[in-house]
Amino acid sequence: MVTPEQLKKLHIDPVWTDPLNATFARFNILTPRQQAAFIGQCGHESANFRVLEENLNYRAATLLKLFPRTPKRSWGFTPEEAAAYERQPKKIANRIYGNRMNNRDEASGDGYRFRGRGCIQLTGAANYHHAGKALGVDFIMEPDLVATPQYAALTAGWFWDTQKLNGLAESGNNLALTKKINGGTIGLDDRIKHTNEALALLSDPNYNLA
Repeated sequence: MVTPEQLKKLHIDPVWTDPLNATFARFNILTPRQQAAFIGQCGHESANFRVLEENLNYRAATLLKLFPRTPKRSWGFTPEEAAAYERQPKKIANRIYGNRMNNRDEASGDGYRFRGRGCIQLTGAANYHHAGKALGVDFIMEPDLVATPQYAALTAGWFWDTQKLNGLAESGNNLALTKKINGGTIGLDDRIKHTNEALALLSDPNYNLA
Protein backbone atom coordinates (compact mmCIF):
# COMPACT_ATOMS: atom_id res chain seq x y z
CA MET A 1 0.00 0.00 0.00
CA VAL A 2 1.15 3.54 -0.67
CA THR A 3 2.22 6.00 2.02
CA PRO A 4 1.84 9.79 2.18
CA GLU A 5 5.61 10.10 1.86
CA GLN A 6 5.64 8.07 -1.35
CA LEU A 7 2.88 10.17 -2.85
CA LYS A 8 4.73 13.36 -1.96
CA LYS A 9 7.77 12.06 -3.85
CA LEU A 10 5.50 11.51 -6.87
CA HIS A 11 4.18 15.07 -6.47
CA ILE A 12 0.73 13.74 -5.61
CA ASP A 13 -1.24 15.30 -2.75
CA PRO A 14 -1.13 12.95 0.28
CA VAL A 15 -4.92 13.37 0.57
CA TRP A 16 -5.00 10.54 -1.98
CA THR A 17 -3.37 8.03 0.38
CA ASP A 18 -6.58 6.58 1.85
CA PRO A 19 -8.61 6.70 -1.40
CA LEU A 20 -5.88 4.88 -3.31
CA ASN A 21 -5.31 2.26 -0.64
CA ALA A 22 -9.05 1.63 -0.30
CA THR A 23 -9.26 1.18 -4.06
CA PHE A 24 -6.26 -1.15 -4.18
CA ALA A 25 -7.75 -3.30 -1.42
CA ARG A 26 -11.26 -3.40 -2.85
CA PHE A 27 -10.24 -4.30 -6.39
CA ASN A 28 -7.20 -6.48 -5.63
CA ILE A 29 -4.70 -4.10 -7.18
CA LEU A 30 -1.98 -5.49 -4.97
CA THR A 31 1.43 -5.87 -6.61
CA PRO A 32 3.89 -3.02 -7.24
CA ARG A 33 3.40 -3.38 -11.00
CA GLN A 34 -0.38 -3.21 -10.71
CA GLN A 35 -0.37 -0.27 -8.33
CA ALA A 36 2.26 1.61 -10.34
CA ALA A 37 0.29 1.16 -13.55
CA PHE A 38 -2.89 2.37 -11.84
CA ILE A 39 -1.10 5.44 -10.47
CA GLY A 40 0.60 6.09 -13.80
CA GLN A 41 -2.52 5.82 -15.92
CA CYS A 42 -4.68 7.78 -13.49
CA GLY A 43 -1.91 10.31 -13.05
CA HIS A 44 -1.93 11.06 -16.75
CA GLU A 45 -5.73 11.13 -17.00
CA SER A 46 -6.13 13.51 -14.05
CA ALA A 47 -3.07 15.78 -14.36
CA ASN A 48 -1.40 13.96 -11.47
CA PHE A 49 -4.62 13.67 -9.46
CA ARG A 50 -5.40 17.38 -9.62
CA VAL A 51 -8.15 17.55 -12.28
CA LEU A 52 -11.23 15.43 -11.61
CA GLU A 53 -13.68 16.87 -14.14
CA GLU A 54 -13.59 16.89 -17.91
CA ASN A 55 -12.62 20.21 -19.48
CA LEU A 56 -15.16 20.99 -22.19
CA ASN A 57 -14.32 24.66 -22.69
CA TYR A 58 -13.53 24.13 -26.38
CA ARG A 59 -12.92 26.72 -29.08
CA ALA A 60 -14.85 26.36 -32.34
CA ALA A 61 -11.78 25.07 -34.18
CA THR A 62 -11.28 22.35 -31.56
CA LEU A 63 -14.94 21.29 -31.75
CA LEU A 64 -14.61 20.88 -35.51
CA LYS A 65 -11.43 18.85 -35.10
CA LEU A 66 -12.75 16.57 -32.35
CA PHE A 67 -16.44 16.33 -33.25
CA PRO A 68 -17.03 17.05 -36.95
CA ARG A 69 -20.44 16.37 -38.44
CA THR A 70 -20.39 13.11 -40.42
CA PRO A 71 -23.08 10.76 -41.76
CA LYS A 72 -22.55 8.51 -38.72
CA ARG A 73 -22.18 11.41 -36.30
CA SER A 74 -25.31 13.49 -36.67
CA TRP A 75 -24.60 15.18 -33.34
CA GLY A 76 -21.28 16.52 -34.63
CA PHE A 77 -20.70 20.16 -35.45
CA THR A 78 -20.86 22.18 -38.62
CA PRO A 79 -18.72 25.34 -38.69
CA GLU A 80 -21.77 27.47 -37.90
CA GLU A 81 -22.78 25.27 -34.96
CA ALA A 82 -19.24 25.17 -33.62
CA ALA A 83 -19.19 28.96 -33.54
CA ALA A 84 -22.50 29.00 -31.66
CA TYR A 85 -21.34 26.44 -29.08
CA GLU A 86 -17.72 27.41 -28.46
CA ARG A 87 -16.58 28.15 -24.91
CA GLN A 88 -19.91 26.90 -23.48
CA PRO A 89 -19.11 23.65 -21.63
CA LYS A 90 -22.70 22.85 -20.62
CA LYS A 91 -24.04 23.24 -24.14
CA ILE A 92 -21.13 21.28 -25.59
CA ALA A 93 -21.53 18.38 -23.15
CA ASN A 94 -25.28 18.20 -23.70
CA ARG A 95 -24.71 18.12 -27.45
CA ILE A 96 -21.91 15.56 -27.68
CA TYR A 97 -23.26 13.21 -25.01
CA GLY A 98 -27.01 13.60 -25.62
CA ASN A 99 -28.86 10.39 -26.60
CA ARG A 100 -25.74 8.35 -25.88
CA MET A 101 -24.62 6.09 -23.00
CA ASN A 102 -28.21 6.03 -21.66
CA ASN A 103 -28.30 9.83 -21.50
CA ARG A 104 -31.50 11.49 -22.57
CA ASP A 105 -31.60 14.12 -25.31
CA GLU A 106 -29.65 17.34 -25.46
CA ALA A 107 -32.39 19.37 -23.79
CA SER A 108 -32.43 17.08 -20.74
CA GLY A 109 -29.03 18.26 -19.51
CA ASP A 110 -27.86 14.68 -18.99
CA GLY A 111 -24.76 15.20 -21.12
CA TYR A 112 -23.38 17.78 -18.73
CA ARG A 113 -24.81 16.08 -15.62
CA PHE A 114 -22.97 12.86 -16.46
CA ARG A 115 -19.87 14.40 -18.04
CA GLY A 116 -16.46 12.86 -17.47
CA ARG A 117 -15.42 12.83 -13.83
CA GLY A 118 -12.95 10.94 -11.66
CA CYS A 119 -9.47 9.58 -12.24
CA ILE A 120 -10.51 7.70 -15.38
CA GLN A 121 -13.27 9.98 -16.68
CA LEU A 122 -16.45 8.08 -15.80
CA THR A 123 -18.89 9.32 -18.47
CA GLY A 124 -22.57 8.80 -19.27
CA ALA A 125 -25.60 7.79 -17.25
CA ALA A 126 -25.07 4.08 -17.93
CA ASN A 127 -21.58 4.10 -16.44
CA TYR A 128 -22.66 6.27 -13.50
CA HIS A 129 -25.45 3.78 -12.82
CA HIS A 130 -23.30 0.64 -13.06
CA ALA A 131 -20.40 2.08 -11.07
CA GLY A 132 -22.79 3.33 -8.40
CA LYS A 133 -24.49 -0.05 -8.17
CA ALA A 134 -21.15 -1.79 -7.75
CA LEU A 135 -20.03 0.66 -5.06
CA GLY A 136 -23.37 1.00 -3.28
CA VAL A 137 -23.69 4.73 -4.04
CA ASP A 138 -26.38 6.52 -6.08
CA PHE A 139 -24.25 8.45 -8.57
CA ILE A 140 -27.32 9.13 -10.70
CA MET A 141 -28.72 11.34 -7.95
CA GLU A 142 -25.32 12.61 -6.77
CA PRO A 143 -22.98 12.64 -9.79
CA ASP A 144 -20.65 15.23 -8.25
CA LEU A 145 -19.46 12.58 -5.77
CA VAL A 146 -17.41 11.09 -8.60
CA ALA A 147 -15.24 14.22 -8.52
CA THR A 148 -14.21 13.66 -4.88
CA PRO A 149 -10.95 11.79 -4.16
CA GLN A 150 -12.72 8.84 -2.55
CA TYR A 151 -15.05 8.09 -5.42
CA ALA A 152 -12.74 9.37 -8.15
CA ALA A 153 -10.37 6.58 -7.11
CA LEU A 154 -13.04 3.94 -6.49
CA THR A 155 -14.79 4.49 -9.82
CA ALA A 156 -11.40 4.21 -11.53
CA GLY A 157 -10.86 0.98 -9.62
CA TRP A 158 -14.27 -0.26 -10.76
CA PHE A 159 -13.35 0.46 -14.38
CA TRP A 160 -9.94 -1.18 -13.88
CA ASP A 161 -11.61 -4.29 -12.50
CA THR A 162 -14.37 -4.55 -15.11
CA GLN A 163 -11.79 -4.22 -17.90
CA LYS A 164 -9.50 -6.78 -16.23
CA LEU A 165 -6.49 -4.48 -16.38
CA ASN A 166 -4.44 -6.12 -13.62
CA GLY A 167 -3.11 -8.71 -16.05
CA LEU A 168 -1.95 -6.10 -18.53
CA ALA A 169 -0.37 -4.10 -15.72
CA GLU A 170 1.45 -7.13 -14.34
CA SER A 171 2.90 -7.94 -17.76
CA GLY A 172 3.98 -4.33 -18.29
CA ASN A 173 1.83 -3.96 -21.41
CA ASN A 174 1.47 -0.19 -21.26
CA LEU A 175 0.31 0.04 -24.87
CA ALA A 176 -2.66 -2.29 -24.36
CA LEU A 177 -3.49 -0.62 -21.04
CA THR A 178 -3.55 2.79 -22.67
CA LYS A 179 -5.79 1.59 -25.50
CA LYS A 180 -8.25 0.11 -22.99
CA ILE A 181 -8.40 3.35 -21.00
CA ASN A 182 -8.02 5.97 -23.72
CA GLY A 183 -9.45 4.18 -26.73
CA GLY A 184 -6.19 5.08 -28.51
CA THR A 185 -2.63 5.86 -27.56
CA ILE A 186 -2.88 9.53 -26.55
CA GLY A 187 -0.26 10.38 -23.92
CA LEU A 188 1.41 6.97 -24.05
CA ASP A 189 4.90 8.27 -23.29
CA ASP A 190 3.67 10.33 -20.34
CA ARG A 191 1.70 7.38 -18.97
CA ILE A 192 4.79 5.19 -19.16
CA LYS A 193 6.87 7.87 -17.45
CA HIS A 194 4.40 8.15 -14.55
CA THR A 195 4.16 4.36 -14.29
CA ASN A 196 7.93 3.84 -14.22
CA GLU A 197 8.40 6.53 -11.57
CA ALA A 198 5.72 4.96 -9.40
CA LEU A 199 7.16 1.47 -9.89
CA ALA A 200 10.65 2.59 -8.94
CA LEU A 201 9.31 4.19 -5.79
CA LEU A 202 7.06 1.29 -4.79
CA SER A 203 9.89 -1.17 -5.36
CA ASP A 204 12.42 0.95 -3.47
CA PRO A 205 11.05 3.20 -0.70
CA ASN A 206 14.30 5.18 -0.70
CA TYR A 207 14.01 6.06 -4.39
CA ASN A 208 14.05 9.80 -5.03
CA LEU A 209 12.71 11.43 -8.16
CA ALA A 210 15.07 13.80 -9.95
